[in-house]
Amino acid sequence: MLLLVLGVTAAFCLVMAAAWAFQRDRRNGGWTDVWWSYATGAAGVALALWPIAGAAPGGRQWLAAGLVAAWSLRLGTHLLRRVAASPAEDPRYARFREDWGQDLDRRMFGFLQVQALSGALLAVAVLVAAHRPGPLGWQDAAGVALMLLAIGGEGLADAQLARFKADPANHGKVCDSGLWGWSRHPNYFFEWLVWMAWPVIAIGAAWPWGWLALVGPAFMALLLIKGSGVPPLEAAMVRSRGDAYRAYQRRVSVFIPLPPRKDAA
Repeated sequence: MLLLVLGVTAAFCLVMAAAWAFQRDRRNGGWTDVWWSYATGAAGVALALWPIAGAAPGGRQWLAAGLVAAWSLRLGTHLLRRVAASPAEDPRYARFREDWGQDLDRRMFGFLQVQALSGALLAVAVLVAAHRPGPLGWQDAAGVALMLLAIGGEGLADAQLARFKADPANHGKVCDSGLWGWSRHPNYFFEWLVWMAWPVIAIGAAWPWGWLALVGPAFMALLLIKGSGVPPLEAAMVRSRGDAYRAYQRRVSVFIPLPPRKDAA
């Protein structure tokens, strides 16, 4: 199993090297998110269906492969459409371009290799869930329900934000309607919830490897809340929206959807 994971990790690093060249040619770092989303899905499918014991893939393997493929295709295609349609670079990558200056290419390459390692690490959660022994049961049903809720919630959040931005009357304003009135980053919350589905499927008394699936939600929470998700995006929004976004920060939960604070000053 270790050699399999190392092989997938090496392939992921090559894919993200190609992503680096692609975004460099187009001068738009947002393309790397598209590559990463599809590559993580491909890695998850490969690990889910790999015949570790030499037998043909079983029901749980096909289930896991289908779930990670559905997540990947939804997210990757959404990002593809957004990047292709927008003339402006994602604020996070625009900030990298500004901060890193002449050292941008080298540092971006290193950043994307870290992204490759993170994607391979997340795919391990799919691996241990897919290969849990035994027949399909209630845990699999619960995992599917949670995954569908997460994918649907993320899709709804993305659609609500897209509609808000498409209205010229909202130019320069902060989206605080729908899910965005309960969380400043509902798409990130539901992305984290996607990875919560894998421990639900994976953990079982007869499968000690299942606990490794917890690396998915733990690492995704760290990445989104403390790493390349919330902090740079919040900083960019404060720069562009000023006091309006600061008021939004005081009123609305940063991550977990909660009723807005009506008494925020």
